[in-house]
Amino acid sequence: MRCPFCAHEDSQVKDSRPSEDGAAIRRRRQCESCGARFTTFERVHLRDLVVVKKSGEREPFDRDKLSRSISIACRKRGVDGDRIDRLVSSIQRQLETRGDDVSAIAIGEAVMDALKAIDHVAYIRFASVYKDFSEPGDFADIAGAVGDGS
Repeated sequence: MRCPFCAHEDSQVKDSRPSEDGAAIRRRRQCESCGARFTTFERVHLRDLVVVKKSGEREPFDRDKLSRSISIACRKRGVDGDRIDRLVSSIQRQLETRGDDVSAIAIGEAVMDALKAIDHVAYIRFASVYKDFSEPGDFADIAGAVGDGS
């Protein structure tokens, strides 16, 4: 593993342990050249996903982009980072079982379903961007749907 500090090619694993409910391995490493310590994660990667956007454009699936958008929706809501990581891993596994190509709509719906079960405010925040709310009534409609349990 290349050192992120000095770019030296070799590092030594100092500690390994499971994380994210066993979905990943967390490795603590030390660079053999500069001695800096850093952490890496290994995750099971079933297949290379391609996201098909509404415009028809195709791009590689970006786990970090998904994680960032969920984190933004959950900001200041008391949802811890580990829970967000587990959520992202769960959504990614769902998508990987569907095939190599996955629509942006399917990703958005999977995120909305997951957020609805975790935090209603985060769900409404995500929905407001995903569904491109333009009227105050759009918020009222979705808040009413959350309140009704539908």
